[in-house]
Amino acid sequence: MNYESNIYRNIGLNIRKYRLIKGFSQEKLSELLDAISKFIGHVERCERCISLKKLIQLSKILEIPLEALVVVE
Repeated sequence: MNYESNIYRNIGLNIRKYRLIKGFSQEKLSELLDAISKFIGHVERCERCISLKKLIQLSKILEIPLEALVVVE
C-alpha cells in the first residue's frame, strides 16, 4: 500500500470510528454532508477519496478536530 492509499485508509477508519461513537448510520452522515446516500460507505471502504472541504464539514458534524480524522492510530 502506498503512502497516499494509507492516508485515505486511515481517514476511512477514523470516519467510521467517530460516526459510530456519534450513533450515525452511513446514510445519515451522508445526508448531513449533503452527499449521495452511499458516500460515507464508499469513503470508509476507500472506494472514493474525500475532499478537504468534506473533511472539514465532517469534523464539524462529528464535533471533533479535523486532525482526528487524519491521524494514524
